[in-house]
Amino acid sequence: MSFKRIFQAVETHSGEPMRVVTGGVPNIPGNTVYEQMKWLEKNDDQVRLLMLREPRGYPPLCCNLIVPPKHPDAAAGYIIMEQVEYPVMSGGNTISVATVLLETGMIPMQEPVTEFQLEAPAGLIGIKAECHNGKVTKVTFKNVPAFAAYTDTVIDVPELGKVTVDVAWGGMFYVIADIRQFNWLKLVPEQGREITRVSSLILKAAQDQLPVEHPDYPGVGITISQLSGPTDNPEADWKNAVTVASGAVDFNNPATWTGALDRCPCGTGTCAKMATLYAKGKLKLNQPFRHEGLLGTVYTGHLVEEVQIGKYKGVIPTIGGQSWIYGYSTYVLDPADPFVNGYTVGDIWA
Repeated sequence: MSFKRIFQAVETHSGEPMRVVTGGVPNIPGNTVYEQMKWLEKNDDQVRLLMLREPRGYPPLCCNLIVPPKHPDAAAGYIIMEQVEYPVMSGGNTISVATVLLETGMIPMQEPVTEFQLEAPAGLIGIKAECHNGKVTKVTFKNVPAFAAYTDTVIDVPELGKVTVDVAWGGMFYVIADIRQFNWLKLVPEQGREITRVSSLILKAAQDQLPVEHPDYPGVGITISQLSGPTDNPEADWKNAVTVASGAVDFNNPATWTGALDRCPCGTGTCAKMATLYAKGKLKLNQPFRHEGLLGTVYTGHLVEEVQIGKYKGVIPTIGGQSWIYGYSTYVLDPADPFVNGYTVGDIWA
């Protein structure tokens, strides 16, 4: 039988499910991985829709395409795809991509440590992978610069009132709110539905009230929200719950006040949080920051250098964490399938 499209993928998770597509990737024009990402978004978005929507996907899922690197210093390139956007950088996805490349032999593994560079749409990402008995036990990556755009800023949020937030770039623009402002809410999986409701309302209000700009990515605004607070885990310093949008939020339609919770501690979200702490004088260079996700797993970050990003004082972060392979898959598009871009249904999608 002849199929319209065939993809081979490695299924991974770091708590969060993150698919890595290694075969069936189309030829994508561009002189950089960023240019390839923009071409794909404009000309072949079907790849993202097929991989992330039903029946092949579901709201929390992320996906990555392995592509040949364009930078001479990179061992491989990757394009990150999420439910409503193509992020230029993602921490958990970077950890998963590095794990797949090493554990499948696409990049030779050297024990006890393998070091190489990957080309993300955001640029070169330095990888240091700890390896034992053919297994990647930890990936630490050096991220693009992070910076705080707003700190301790009050916005008006329908249903919630006045909420104090930070906005920071860690590879995506995050709006971050301390959960202690909401005395009925805790950062536990059992309250996931309420976490996504509160987070989506804050996201929309921040998008409306807090304009942001990145010197390298004009037009990219706040696309993701994070609730943040103390933890009672002795192995962590702070806890977070990131809500990834699965559609646009409309204040007049409560059915859209939702999203998918990031099941991992969130790498770029950790970088954004560290940038706000640094801006407030609460985190120093080279001070470890152990960030716990909703499932109790922890990423450890460090700020290693101060830099200037346009008008912003920024910092270079590193993030360390682990990802696990849980399956290998082949996905096809039947020529008679009426849902050529997959589908969503309002029971679990915004």
